[in-house]
Amino acid sequence: MSGLIARAVVRADYDRWLPLWNGYNEFYGRSGETMLAPEITTTTWERFFDPYEPMFALVAEQDGALLGLTHYLLHRSTTSLLPSLYLQDLFTSAEARGRGVGRTLIEAVCQAARERGLPRIYWLTHETNETAMALYDRVAEKSGFLVYRKSIG
Repeated sequence: MSGLIARAVVRADYDRWLPLWNGYNEFYGRSGETMLAPEITTTTWERFFDPYEPMFALVAEQDGALLGLTHYLLHRSTTSLLPSLYLQDLFTSAEARGRGVGRTLIEAVCQAARERGLPRIYWLTHETNETAMALYDRVAEKSGFLVYRKSIG
């Protein structure tokens, strides 16, 4: 995809980032009554610019249009002295799917890991996300681990 770049978000991106963020949340069923509270979106956005937060955001841009986003965070691990890099969110606008946006964003996160001297990144997806898994199967390996969660309260 000619002219496609991945770059860190800047504050001026908010109005173009927000529709992608909303699309991501809608894709995972967080809309209507299950929509994220506005303060979650606001706090998430602010964390990207807080130097004390280990949370980062990248966007894919082409010809001034934002086509996708990815968010990643660093966290400690009991099995390594180095932090782990977790790619938490990855989303491409519907009109840009199949044009290399997801791959470009994944590679940008890999570059962020390389720059920090980290040996790998990891991420999760829903088992029904077959389109994304087709890409993931080409660029990464399945770990074999399953995710369990339990709501408290």
